[in-house]
Amino acid sequence: MQGRYQDGSAGDANYGVIGSGYTNYRQPDPHIAEFIRAALGDADTVLNVGAGAGSYEPVDRQVTAVEPSASMRAQRPAHLPVAIDGTAEHLPFADRSFDAAMATFTVHQWSDLSRGLAEMRRVTRGPILVLSCDPHLLERSWLHTYAPEMIAVEARRYPEMARIATALGGNVEIKAVPIPLNCVDGFGEAYYGRPERMLDPGARLANSAWSFVDASVGERFVAELGRDLSDGSWDRRHGALRTQPFFEGSLRLIIAKP
Repeated sequence: MQGRYQDGSAGDANYGVIGSGYTNYRQPDPHIAEFIRAALGDADTVLNVGAGAGSYEPVDRQVTAVEPSASMRAQRPAHLPVAIDGTAEHLPFADRSFDAAMATFTVHQWSDLSRGLAEMRRVTRGPILVLSCDPHLLERSWLHTYAPEMIAVEARRYPEMARIATALGGNVEIKAVPIPLNCVDGFGEAYYGRPERMLDPGARLANSAWSFVDASVGERFVAELGRDLSDGSWDRRHGALRTQPFFEGSLRLIIAKP
């Protein structure tokens, strides 16, 4: 298991460096949140692992949040519970402590995926939800044309759906989660119909993959995308996306019931 960064970040991304403006760009999207709410069923006590700033935490349940990064814990809104400093691989709870558990946009950053998922299953009586991206579907996005290096990094980081399902065991369902046009959770595919947003350095910084590629990749991306938006090339190729209500990209919700 790798060490933790100065702010406590325990995965491959240092949120003490890239996470300061995270919540300006990454808010829970209501459409995506509904998938999670439905999958939680009647669970009353819910564990959120790698909880970050609290996106997608249900406010109508008793939630316990675990987040290693001090930078991310500090950005949690006041109406959510204070997060515990901890990692997925060493959950400080007794067996079967929670009705359900969830992990959103986090498993690709864990230092030991199998151990983290085993810990979630150990402390959970009921369903476990993992919101992640299928690495084989990332190239569906127009981003691949402009920043193939960034997409390649994401594909290496995101674990296979089958690997997550096998580690969790039980009855597993994998649901495609279509992304709405005006998605307020600014992961890369969220801007499928709003390409101008990706010219904002903060929008890219809120997606950790950009921190793993050379700065020249981002500079080239901005130059080429800016040029194609200006001369209409992007719209000639992808303009229909600007009014497409949903985009089915790589986003998936894995639901594992014991």
